[in-house]
Amino acid sequence: MSRSGTPTDNPTIEALNGWIKDELYKNFDLYNSDDIHKTIEEFFYYFNHKRLAYSQQYKTPIQVRLELGFN
Repeated sequence: MSRSGTPTDNPTIEALNGWIKDELYKNFDLYNSDDIHKTIEEFFYYFNHKRLAYSQQYKTPIQVRLELGFN
């Protein structure tokens, strides 16, 4: 993570954090959630198991890891 006030230290992580926050608020309705921890768990399940990524030939991250031999 970057130092306070210097997001240019690690722009990849900063961009990912912003993207995750945006997804949680818009698509997972974090503001109206009764259980925030459950909502975040649902998001990460979606992120790893259901979200197709263009950069991975429209495969999920789990599919790519299994194809590479990671369990």
